[in-house]
Amino acid sequence: MKLDVDVLRYLSREDFRVLTAVEMGMRNHEIVPSVLIDRIASLKHGGTYKVLKNLLKHKLLHHDASKYDGFRLTYLGYDFLAIKTMVNRGVFTAVGRQIGVGKESDIFEVSREDGTIMAMKLHRLGRTSFRAVKSKRDYLRHRNNYNWLYLSRLAALKEYAFMKALEEHGFPVPNSVDCNRHCVVMSLVQGYPLVQVKELQNPEVVFETILGLIIRLAEHGLIHCDFNEFNIMIDDDEKVTMIDFPQMVSVSHRNAQMYFDRDVECIYKFFGKRFKLTFEEQDDNVDASEVDTDESSRPSFSSINKTAGFLDKELAASGFTRKEQDEIERFIEGDIEEDAGDEGEGTEDNGHESELNKTTIKDLGSLQLKEEEPTSSHNKEDRIEVNQQTFEASQSTESESASDGEEECEGENDAQLVKSLTKQRRRAIAAAHRGRKNYASRNSYKDKGGRSSHNSKIQKQLNSW
Repeated sequence: MKLDVDVLRYLSREDFRVLTAVEMGMRNHEIVPSVLIDRIASLKHGGTYKVLKNLLKHKLLHHDASKYDGFRLTYLGYDFLAIKTMVNRGVFTAVGRQIGVGKESDIFEVSREDGTIMAMKLHRLGRTSFRAVKSKRDYLRHRNNYNWLYLSRLAALKEYAFMKALEEHGFPVPNSVDCNRHCVVMSLVQGYPLVQVKELQNPEVVFETILGLIIRLAEHGLIHCDFNEFNIMIDDDEKVTMIDFPQMVSVSHRNAQMYFDRDVECIYKFFGKRFKLTFEEQDDNVDASEVDTDESSRPSFSSINKTAGFLDKELAASGFTRKEQDEIERFIEGDIEEDAGDEGEGTEDNGHESELNKTTIKDLGSLQLKEEEPTSSHNKEDRIEVNQQTFEASQSTESESASDGEEECEGENDAQLVKSLTKQRRRAIAAAHRGRKNYASRNSYKDKGGRSSHNSKIQKQLNSW
């Protein structure tokens, strides 16, 4: 679908309010009912239906009345929401021409107020050219039902997180600027895709640089998984920049060695075919130990020293949260340790709750209360009798303390004892009320003389005592 930003000028505040209402409704609806859209948008005098008609005319929404009257966002409507948010943030002020088209995204030029040109990448998963996302990408792990817009958002967030982390570690990647929904804004690379380059002054140097990037990524715990001539940019000075990161996986992935060997094979094959480079093939005639010591041999996954550090912490700091990481993929084995740590925290919390329960049971035991079913009628009578006995005991202690007024020390001790008994009584009553389960029926509002009135009578009796 062609991005026509001229329509964006004539959209009003109410139009974006309705678009946002449809987006919110699509969290739990494939087709959002029009009644729900009107309820979320909350426009006056039924203006929602007029706005829906206008948005439908500009193809920002899709109408579906097969089962019920409803709407869903199109990619163009999702583009407008992301662009509007970026403009409000001040990231850019103008959208230019389209400079790239891929099977998963479209790339456009954008400019700031000072004239700086940047690149805006809009992820568009679900095209007819690439629909096998669930089998080719690890964006979802345990989900069966999914939305293409949601998948595009996860892909954009993942790419932004990887780009920011790799930039901080000195890798030749574009500078990440901002991310919203399925839109990623980055610096514009001044160069050309390697697939468009016919000649190089130093093809051997470029070849060694690209292989060094693959090895360096593996040393930091990552594998590109799509490292070919289409995702490598090269400028006039033959400086290499790598792009396209949503499909990156960890070296602890079960297919990590296959992905690593495939990336290396793509580079060897392209440079051998395009620039006529010759390579020594020693895999069949030379032992593995000799191949590892030979510097001119092809790099292998097992010979790489993976101690340069993992990027999982940096990715989490870049906005790639744990919840979204679990929905896409468990990148490294450290996630299992984090899960174990969370379980440990859970056991500590349970231990804290058990201590609180023990203290509550101790308070109840001091008043000789026994735990019974909250719905039994004997439970209420026993509690009333226990509370009455406790109150009588407190009254007797008060009378004894009053009669022994000559001994000041004993009087003070008796007053403290009375206070402690009254506090224990109140705690026991509160704990008993807290432990009850309210099994309210659907017609509870009709039972005016039910449990609530009985509880009020008990409370009045306690207050009279």
